[in-house]
Amino acid sequence: METLEQFIVVIPTLVALCVGWLVKNVIPSDAVNRFIPLIAAVVGVGMNIWLNMGFTPQVLVGGLVSGLASTGMYELFNQFVKKNSKAEK
Repeated sequence: METLEQFIVVIPTLVALCVGWLVKNVIPSDAVNRFIPLIAAVVGVGMNIWLNMGFTPQVLVGGLVSGLASTGMYELFNQFVKKNSKAEK
């Protein structure tokens, strides 16, 4: 796990998280939900290329890991909110 942590870049992760949230909540169809990790990965790679002003294997992996980590962050937060809302009832 420590090797993956070195590739997570904060800005692409947050941008991919926001784009994934927008796709999930703005598009009413559930058919697009299965593509959200792919969209987040592409956004993460694009942001990381833009931030580094170049393309290397490290930039690619950093963008992919950051984008996919954003989907995990979304799910973690979503489960946390659902758990707390059930506890309040």
